[in-house]
Amino acid sequence: MQRSVLYTLRPLLQVPFKTASCSTVRRIHTTRWTRSHENPLGIPKRDPNPAPTIPRRGAPPQKSRIKGVKQIVVVASGKGGVGKSTVAANLAISLLHNSPLKRSPTVGLLDLDIFGPSIPKLMGLENAGDPNLSDENKLVPLQNHGVKTMSIGYLLPPNPANDSPVVWRGMMVMKAVQQLLFDVDWTNNNEDLDVLVIDMPPGTGDVQLSLGQLVDVDGAVIVSTPQDVALIDARKGVGMFNKVSIPMIGLLLNMSHFTCTSCTTPHELFGSSANFEKAAGELGLEVLGKLPLVPSISDGGDSGRPITVQSNSEGEEVRGIMKDVSEKVWKWLGGRDTSSLGTRG
Repeated sequence: MQRSVLYTLRPLLQVPFKTASCSTVRRIHTTRWTRSHENPLGIPKRDPNPAPTIPRRGAPPQKSRIKGVKQIVVVASGKGGVGKSTVAANLAISLLHNSPLKRSPTVGLLDLDIFGPSIPKLMGLENAGDPNLSDENKLVPLQNHGVKTMSIGYLLPPNPANDSPVVWRGMMVMKAVQQLLFDVDWTNNNEDLDVLVIDMPPGTGDVQLSLGQLVDVDGAVIVSTPQDVALIDARKGVGMFNKVSIPMIGLLLNMSHFTCTSCTTPHELFGSSANFEKAAGELGLEVLGKLPLVPSISDGGDSGRPITVQSNSEGEEVRGIMKDVSEKVWKWLGGRDTSSLGTRG
């Protein structure tokens, strides 16, 4: 009997403030769950002196493409709080509206931030309910603003505050990442998704390593703010992607400057953008754009209307910059050779 990702993840998502052991993982994988099933397992007691395990030998896992997806762009950052998820959401919408294709493209947005999923809120899908299941027992993405989306946030137990935490150990996180990568039905009327934008968690940990080992990614965009403390971590992010052979598209500066209503002088509140340009030059990467601080960005994110779907004059500069960024990303993707790797999913 086929196993559904929704049935696999939901029992543990209903047990906040506890962690899952390996025995829970094994038991979950052999059980089919219904949406209304309450978790009967609890958390099994851990053997105080577990037997040592022998490390697995062999080559690293083989990279593959994601079934139903033509090309993949990763949006990442070394440090949290630099606006990466907001950039990812606006990039996905900009790719949709600024395509060089002679037809309307299909764009997806995958949220791989397991502990802090932001895409449901940013895309106006915070209380959209459970995703449906396809005939192949895969999760069907939820769609808004013309973009298909998937996030662990859609599988969390609903509550008025939308603050259900995911408190998992590494093994469960990795299993969830693999299922979000390969157990989602991205196809549309049997047509593959043109571009999938993946919003990564901050840092250079397990999720980034798993993505680099399992998925053939076409390119990565690193988001940073001007401060040295953010640029240091951005450099680490670039170094990590180089180690797992994920090509870099370029760097994007967020919160570059603020222009007040009483003058036309850009104020660099978080430091000079010269430091960012210097770092990009030392890394040999293109500066894709410099996004200013605009109240409509945060207001739109809170209301589920990214600035790229707004029409107010305040966001014109940001929309123009994101248009340029999306055109550069499309150009990058157009120059990529088609991968000969097989698909998984």
